[in-house]
Amino acid sequence: MKDYICLATFTYPYEYFVLKLKFEDAGLRYYFQNETLIGLLPLSSVAFGGIRLMVHPADSSKAKQIIDSLNDKSSHLRIV
Repeated sequence: MKDYICLATFTYPYEYFVLKLKFEDAGLRYYFQNETLIGLLPLSSVAFGGIRLMVHPADSSKAKQIIDSLNDKSSHLRIV
């Protein structure tokens, strides 16, 4: 997991819920660093550097496409 790339950082878990579902559907290898820690101490997210989306390098281009599709203004699903 040391080779994984950080593609995005979030403050709270609800911000990436739809993204997590899309990644699971696509079969991408990913994890959210600090997810559990910030779930236990939500007001300390900034102190820990937020929740980092870590993606396997081989899946990074597909992951970027999914992120871009959710940031598209014409999409009915969005990343908060």
